[in-house]
Amino acid sequence: MLEPWRKGIITKIEQATPTTRRFFITIPEMEIFDFKPGQFVTLDLPIHEQKNKRWRSYSIASAPNGTNTFELIIVLLPDGLGTTYLFKGADVGTEIMLRGPVGVFTMPSVLDKDLYLICTGTGIAPFRSMVHYIHKNKIPHKNIYLIFGCRTLLDALYKDEMITLAVNEPNFFYQPTFSKVTDVPNGFSRGYVHAVYEKIIQENNFTPANFYLCGWKEMIDEAREKIVQLGYEKKDIHFELYG
Repeated sequence: MLEPWRKGIITKIEQATPTTRRFFITIPEMEIFDFKPGQFVTLDLPIHEQKNKRWRSYSIASAPNGTNTFELIIVLLPDGLGTTYLFKGADVGTEIMLRGPVGVFTMPSVLDKDLYLICTGTGIAPFRSMVHYIHKNKIPHKNIYLIFGCRTLLDALYKDEMITLAVNEPNFFYQPTFSKVTDVPNGFSRGYVHAVYEKIIQENNFTPANFYLCGWKEMIDEAREKIVQLGYEKKDIHFELYG
């Protein structure tokens, strides 16, 4: 059943990178905004006369926390009507109509296989929600690998937070990789996500796994092809496109 449109209010905005912001939105009519990690909301923004041209969908970046507030992480897109409005026309106190939660890009009910969370850019949003939910609720799991493709160190959204989580959550591994950095910190990689997950899969002797992909289409298309070539089935791969 589709959720109704509800009024949300922007209650806080934080600059994450020069082109990326964290938007915290509260839904006043609800005591608790409940959702499954990996789901998204659709915003109705005042950018066009036609309804379907006003709608923009964003994955929820926070984990369910028993409140009526959630977080979105949004990058300003060149010539993007929706993100231009959010960055230049919206502020704390701005009201936005929204619908959600929506989507089936959610975790397996039982985490009895290794879990590869492979993303680029703001595609980290649903995975941040998932790993915090797993940690907070002490959900049993096999190895979890968050493989995050970035251009520079500045683009590594939630980097310090993920480093801390990797220390405190057993068998959770934060694996960022940087395509435009020549000197990367110890434990991080240089290059693209594909070499990272290929190496881990081979080191793990091709153990059973689920693969979740979120980001730009080019990355997802290449990852799907490579993962199948490594011997996994298409049903092991779940993806959500950005852009």
